[in-house]
Amino acid sequence: MKLKGALLSAALALGVTGASTAYAAWEPTKPVEFIIPAGPGGGADQMARMIQGIITKNNLMKQAIIPVNKGAGAGAEGFLAMKEAKGDPNKIVITLSNLFTTPLATGVPFSWQDITPVAMLALDQFVLWDNAEKPYKTAKEYIDAAKAAGPGKFKMGGTGSKSEDQIITVAIEKATGAKFTYLPFKGGGDVAVQLVGNHIDSSVNNPIEAVAQWRAGKLRALCVFDDTRMPYKEKITPTQSWNDIPTCKEAGVATDYVMLRGIFMAPGVTQEQVDFYVNLFKKVRETPEWKKFMADGAFNQTFMTGKEFRNWLTLNEALHKQLMSEAGFLAK
Repeated sequence: MKLKGALLSAALALGVTGASTAYAAWEPTKPVEFIIPAGPGGGADQMARMIQGIITKNNLMKQAIIPVNKGAGAGAEGFLAMKEAKGDPNKIVITLSNLFTTPLATGVPFSWQDITPVAMLALDQFVLWDNAEKPYKTAKEYIDAAKAAGPGKFKMGGTGSKSEDQIITVAIEKATGAKFTYLPFKGGGDVAVQLVGNHIDSSVNNPIEAVAQWRAGKLRALCVFDDTRMPYKEKITPTQSWNDIPTCKEAGVATDYVMLRGIFMAPGVTQEQVDFYVNLFKKVRETPEWKKFMADGAFNQTFMTGKEFRNWLTLNEALHKQLMSEAGFLAK
């Protein structure tokens, strides 16, 4: 009887252990490579490194997360690396709207459907900036000056070619009749430095890419490319909050554009692996560090996963195709 009891206890113990193993949620088995398909200093780079810091500080996962910039070819390097990592759950990529623009502009063999959507973390705004030393106090004054100077006399700086910043520049030209010389740089950090140095006349940087220079009184925020003002009312400069910046439509520049900040995985991963990262980023979003980052960068805090996110991606791919076709930016 004692032997039978011992065997039964052992069997029960094995059963319990087996059940807990079977139902243990998946988690990464080695350090996670966090691909950034853009250069250092820009909005995607800053967000990825903020996320790394939040995950590490708050011990949100057992493995390390390692940001890696792969921005060559307007981000194609990073996207193709994800596409080729089939079935590898230890890689993720932060995406911006070059998810759509890069394949459309370059013809590189990539679509967002080649990788696995995880979550929309936020939508990023674009602001028309000029140098605070210049006399133009409003977007209308700046655009009027650009028109008066003649075609191409004013320089608009942006990240990359045939991507979001240049699409917005073309939209401004169509809406106002002004004509700019567009100068591409590697990242939003470079663009802000060029504008502070008066090497360009304006930019359409994201808030997070120019907030330090705005706070320091070096740059002026003229308008935001959205239907409504940003909701954040805490003062960033001595006199202005993000909410004090008018929409470009209010300022007479009838165009708007918001940009994706999302997370994707490689193709061929399991739903359980996707769910791990969905839950991870839900935890990230609950931290005070993330909430401060969202407010400092004036982000639209929309969060999506699953079918809702896929539907949004489908609609926005079509929108970018239309915008880029109108601008003449599609690959021949």
